[in-house]
Amino acid sequence: MTTPDGDSRPKAQRIADELGADIEAGVIAPGEKLPTTRELVIKHGVTRETIRQAVMRLKNAGLVTSRQGGGVYARTRPPLKRLGISRYDKAKWRDDDEVAFIADRVASGRGYERGEQTQTVALVTAPEAAAEALGLPKGAQVYARARLVMEGSQPTHTLTSYYRPQDVEGTRLVDPSPGPAGRGGGYRVLYEQGLEIDEMEEEIKARMPTPSEAQQLQLPPGEPVVELHRTTQTETGYVVEYAIGIHAASRFTWRYRFKIPDSARDNERDPHAQ
Repeated sequence: MTTPDGDSRPKAQRIADELGADIEAGVIAPGEKLPTTRELVIKHGVTRETIRQAVMRLKNAGLVTSRQGGGVYARTRPPLKRLGISRYDKAKWRDDDEVAFIADRVASGRGYERGEQTQTVALVTAPEAAAEALGLPKGAQVYARARLVMEGSQPTHTLTSYYRPQDVEGTRLVDPSPGPAGRGGGYRVLYEQGLEIDEMEEEIKARMPTPSEAQQLQLPPGEPVVELHRTTQTETGYVVEYAIGIHAASRFTWRYRFKIPDSARDNERDPHAQ
């Protein structure tokens, strides 16, 4: 329905956009409580259901959160930038000490402590997807390195990587001490093992969390997660890692920058490409 001023957005979206603009501009300060549902109903002349929908839009955008005891509050910090390709730049981990989660913090202008990543490491039966990606038979043993990453006291995501035992046995990747696996992290370890990563594929999907995920990530009711599956291989196509990550949806924005491929032109340049 179009309003007299020509605005065709649903009422809930208009209210969400107005409140979101106030949050972005600092009119509603970080950590400040939003007006109550009753106050918003009176102000906008709408139903409680419309306000509920508007607030849900703000939650999905990562701008507000509910707190125990009632009330909706502006988030105290903006979402982290979860870099796409550039977080894996070899110069970051091979030549320096900027592992992926630290690269995200740096890009977001946020501080970090290496101990904000904790992990458990265990030999387990490979999950079906991990066995398939690593080219292992059903029932094969793999190392599972399960990380929980925090920002201060707030969890941001989990990430579990699966490796063939012969690739990581005796290395820093099987050390459960908090923090990345030494200088340069896990990819530096693989590099030192002669397994330099060259190509990576990531698949992401959004879904609602399981009860255990909601508890571990301290998610408010109704917040989804983003599930990531990552396959990493060397130049020869040898898969060195299969990983599954669970990210709190409102705690990240996902940013990708890449060259646009032109396969037709590339094939013209290389007559043997077909």
